[in-house]
Amino acid sequence: MSTPAKLVLVRHGETEGNVAKILDTQVPGLPLTERGVAQAKAFGAGLVRAPQVLVSSEALRARQTASYIEAATGSPAHVLDGLYEVQVGELHGRSDHAAHQVFQEIYRGWHRGELDTRAPGGESGREVIDRIVPILAGLREEFLTEDAEGDVIVVNHGAAMRLVAMTLAGVAPPFTTNNHLDNTETIELLPTADGGWECLRWGRFTPPFALEAAPSADDPMG
Repeated sequence: MSTPAKLVLVRHGETEGNVAKILDTQVPGLPLTERGVAQAKAFGAGLVRAPQVLVSSEALRARQTASYIEAATGSPAHVLDGLYEVQVGELHGRSDHAAHQVFQEIYRGWHRGELDTRAPGGESGREVIDRIVPILAGLREEFLTEDAEGDVIVVNHGAAMRLVAMTLAGVAPPFTTNNHLDNTETIELLPTADGGWECLRWGRFTPPFALEAAPSADDPMG
């Protein structure tokens, strides 16, 4: 029996911004570090089967990660507009504790349903969801049919993918806010017959998603 095709959201490999704890959200953004390149290569080499479709955000770090997955699997990588990271406005480029705290307060509020708050000059949670969810819905309609073979892999960004996955699959906070994603970790979503999604994996965790880790500002975009 074949394995059902999934939507696999993959966080990009490590960047200097991640290492320095920078709120780096504007496109194109910083490139992968050597470690980030190694992570991307290892992710591609570790896939059991080549993806049916491989797409990435337009951010440089996501495009680079996808290119190494393409090299390992032979599946061509395509860039889709609109999959970029949460835009933090005036907080962009900052790495200080105060900036991290402001962003985390706003971000945790989104997961509690306070979707209209935003950093000055940045996006609201509702805008992030309205930007990304239709793209994923389109990928589902085109590629995740009942008889589909091979996953749809989407290389994107930690904060955005956690918010979107919570919205689609109903994984509840504080799990969603406290359990950050390391570079090249995944959130795996299985389409359900009623048009919804079932979350099969969130980073290193599988259901039930009840473990509560202490919130951390380390790599705040994770």
